[in-house]
Amino acid sequence: MREISKGANVSLTALSEDAGSVVVSLGWSSASGAGDADVSVLLVGEDGKVRSENDFYFYNNPAAPDGSVQLLGKTPTDSGDEDRIGVDLTAVPEEVARIVVAASQYGGTRFGDLDGLRMTVADRSGEPLVGFSIDDASVETAFIFGELYRRGEEWKFRAVGQGYETGLAGLATDFGIAVEESEEPEQPEAAAEPQEPGGSVAPQAAQTTPGTPGPAGDPAAPAAPATAGTAGGPAVPETAEPQATTSGTPSPARSPAAPVGRPPAPGAVVPAQARGPRTTRKKVTLPKAPGKSLAENESWRPARLFPVPSLKSDKEREVRATSVLLSVMAQVPEFGRRLTAAFGAPAGRMQTFTEVSLPHGDTPRRPDGVIRVERAGKLWTALVETKTNGNPLRPEQVQQYMDIAARRGYESVITLSNDVALEGTAMVDVKVDGRRKHKVGLWHLSWAEVAHQAQLLIRHEGVGNAAHAWLLQELLAYLQHEQSGCHGFQNMGPAWVPVRNGIEDETLCLGDPRATEVVESWERLIRQVCLRLGGELGQKALPVQRVRRGSDPLSRRAAAAERLCLDGRLSAELRIEGTSSVIAVTADLRTAKIRTSVDVPAPEGSYPLVTVRRLVRLLAEAPADLHVESLVEGENGPRGTLERLRPEPGDLVPRNGAAVTGFRLTLIKGMGNSRGNTESGFIRSVDDAVDRFRQGVVAHLGPLEARAGRRG
Repeated sequence: MREISKGANVSLTALSEDAGSVVVSLGWSSASGAGDADVSVLLVGEDGKVRSENDFYFYNNPAAPDGSVQLLGKTPTDSGDEDRIGVDLTAVPEEVARIVVAASQYGGTRFGDLDGLRMTVADRSGEPLVGFSIDDASVETAFIFGELYRRGEEWKFRAVGQGYETGLAGLATDFGIAVEESEEPEQPEAAAEPQEPGGSVAPQAAQTTPGTPGPAGDPAAPAAPATAGTAGGPAVPETAEPQATTSGTPSPARSPAAPVGRPPAPGAVVPAQARGPRTTRKKVTLPKAPGKSLAENESWRPARLFPVPSLKSDKEREVRATSVLLSVMAQVPEFGRRLTAAFGAPAGRMQTFTEVSLPHGDTPRRPDGVIRVERAGKLWTALVETKTNGNPLRPEQVQQYMDIAARRGYESVITLSNDVALEGTAMVDVKVDGRRKHKVGLWHLSWAEVAHQAQLLIRHEGVGNAAHAWLLQELLAYLQHEQSGCHGFQNMGPAWVPVRNGIEDETLCLGDPRATEVVESWERLIRQVCLRLGGELGQKALPVQRVRRGSDPLSRRAAAAERLCLDGRLSAELRIEGTSSVIAVTADLRTAKIRTSVDVPAPEGSYPLVTVRRLVRLLAEAPADLHVESLVEGENGPRGTLERLRPEPGDLVPRNGAAVTGFRLTLIKGMGNSRGNTESGFIRSVDDAVDRFRQGVVAHLGPLEARAGRRG
């Protein structure tokens, strides 16, 4: 991969012969675990402005109808988060001169608070082509990372690295998107109804901002917009960022589940050329509550499109699961595109096949499935290898499919199993012949990720029509059936019982490789928990990594394994988008207890007793065994269970008058002993602990978080 500096440019065609479709990645990390940003993409013409409202892609408008741009969402990495964007350069309209890739901050944070700001561009096979690191970010709340632009018949990449102190509003104005402040006064803090942000949109034309000279070595390179707030750049009030509400929920300007087709939310940004609210075809989602059943009694089961009780063997499960998934992918374009875009597949007509016979030496091979996508007379093809019921992928089988794909000009091999992929760890070891001109990408999907994407579409984002929603619902019912074998990660592995026993009887030695295996299984479990939460809530949930970008994942796991041997604990943190809370999960193998906890900051300038009473009122429906501890600098604060504190909340106020900086809320439950997902299993106990804590505790904390953020 070629590294370039700020202002430099490089031809993508010169770096790869397979750069017609690329995946752009924006990455960062946060030492506090709370830093985040939203990605946006703008398609601009020769005049440096968007052509219409459809050229601005962000969290509420994530994909272009022609498939040229699709926001693929956040992916956890070993050093933070990474946002990925699929760009089909062959589908970009001729009148588009540049594709600007940017990100904006929210919640009062700045890009200087993040570490390891970085942008990379990979080709269709996933091979990284060019990278650009940013190390001079400070007070900016919006950033242009880079841009893809035309130069004759080729596409080039330019490293921009330019920030805006005025946030998304300042960035948007430079490209013809206007944001206007509302004169509506802010509601009182004690109002019962949620407070709306004060911004509103106006269809006014934005002035053209003079550009800066092109990068050295490419005089014809497109000019970059001047930094907002500096000479040559308009300083627009930053009303596009979300504001805290008294209910603690994200403002409509940022809500990932905000309905498309309604008037823009206050503070949202719309193109200057637009003369009215964005309107798109209404999408269908499942109703929140199922309709009344016509069955005579509860023992009746509804008829299903994909029945599973007749499955007798693992082979039958694999064949049925592959056929069910691939058929739904072909019939529901939104779903098929969602699963394949990250692998470099274009948006086009998709056909899927199962049990295809392909020549390989003297004995033909039969991959579980084939995916073919046609666009503009060109084919993108992938082989699919499926495993269910926890069966592992066989490296020699995947190697054969990689060889077949390389010889036949296929673009990818996709493996699908219950396992969850980890950054820095290959699912299977295969050898790639570097002498081959044609490169084949090897990708992995977990059944948990498939279910996650189906849930997002039918429960939160919507699909094109009711038939598509019904097909996805039937697919989800199949995946969740106990006999389908498609339940995601369900086994902590053979090292789990020996390591747990070694910790209990204090015989586990430092450097035992089985401890590292358990740490890797723990990471897979936490990532699957995040996928399940994200699908249920319609909000991204990601593991938090408090390490700097570029750290070695193997070394980090070795350090975690050493801590496991010393104190017998597995620890992780996760964050749900739309909240500032970081949920900590700790499995103590010595005491067989799982602790879930969250730290809540106290509003600045408030009286401790008033804050404590408000916290106890917010937790009126929380479990009585919730542990509450006051956080006091330099010492342990008062603590107690919620049951004891409800009649006497003043017990949380330090007797010595020390300032309370926040509160730690903790639930403790028993830990399952077996390595699987049975009722007594460890995986099930972690799932239940996180669910109970999120529903019983975190869901009630929004108002206190909002007040803390507003006053802070």
